[in-house]
Amino acid sequence: MAAPGPVSPPGAAIAVVGGSGLYSLFESPVRRTVETPYGAPSDDVAVGELAGRPVAFLPRHGPGHRFPPHRINYRANLWSLAEAGARRVIGVSAVGGLSPDLAPGGLVVPDQLVDRTSGRPQTFFDGPETAHAPFADPYCGPGRAAVLAAARSCGRPATDGGTQVVVEGPRFSTRAESRWYAAQGWSLIGMTALPEVSLARELGLCYLPLCLVTDMDAGVEQGSGVTQDEVMELFAANLAVVGDILATLVADLPDDLGCDCADLAPKPL
Repeated sequence: MAAPGPVSPPGAAIAVVGGSGLYSLFESPVRRTVETPYGAPSDDVAVGELAGRPVAFLPRHGPGHRFPPHRINYRANLWSLAEAGARRVIGVSAVGGLSPDLAPGGLVVPDQLVDRTSGRPQTFFDGPETAHAPFADPYCGPGRAAVLAAARSCGRPATDGGTQVVVEGPRFSTRAESRWYAAQGWSLIGMTALPEVSLARELGLCYLPLCLVTDMDAGVEQGSGVTQDEVMELFAANLAVVGDILATLVADLPDDLGCDCADLAPKPL
C-alpha cells in the first residue's frame, strides 16, 4: 500500500467526519477534490477554520445523506483526509442506546468496538501486500481523554467508555437482535464506526470518537423502535452542543497527544 502523498498547499492536521449539518461550524471553507486509489470519497474535503485552527471536514454520508452506511467508500474517505494532511480524525456519530442508563441526548466516548458488518472492504492491504493492524484498543487513548475533557468544559459530560456494536444497516435492529446485543454487555449500536476506525489505524491516524445517543434501541426496556426521522430530529436538536464540544476540543487539542497511534500503522509483510 502506498502512503497518502504530501500535502500542497499545507493542509489541516485535524479532521472531522460527521453529518453534513456540521458544515455550518466551519469558517471560510475551501473545498478540495481529492483523488484516491480507491475511488471517490463521499464528497470533496472542505478545509475551514474552527476555533482559529484549520480543520478538514468530510460528510460521511455525502451531501444530502446520499450514501447509506453499507455504501460509504470508507477507504476513499480516510485516504482523502490523510491526503489533506489530517493526523487526528474526530468521528461524530449518532448511535442507539442498548442500556437504560444511556438516554437519548446523552453523549458517549466509547472505548471498544464489535464488528457485525458484512461485505464492506475492510482494509487497505488487499494484496499483493498484506499487513495485520493491532486493534486491541481501537481508539486513541489520549484523544478520548481530550474529548471527555471538552465535553465537561461545555457542561455536557459524556459517558466514559462503552462498547459499540457496528451493524450493517441500513435497517434498524429487530427486538430480538437488540436484546441479544444488550445481553452481551454492549452499550451502543451504530452503523458507521467500522471499518472507519480500523482504516484510520492502518494509516496511523488518531481516531477520537464522539457519539450522540439518539434513541433507545428496540430491545431495551424503554425502547419502542426507532425511525430515521426521530434520529435526524434529535441530532439536529443537539447540533449546537456538538458544535461547542468540537470547537473546545479543537482549540485545546495539543500538537502532540503523546500517543503511539502513528507507530501502530502496520508494515507490509
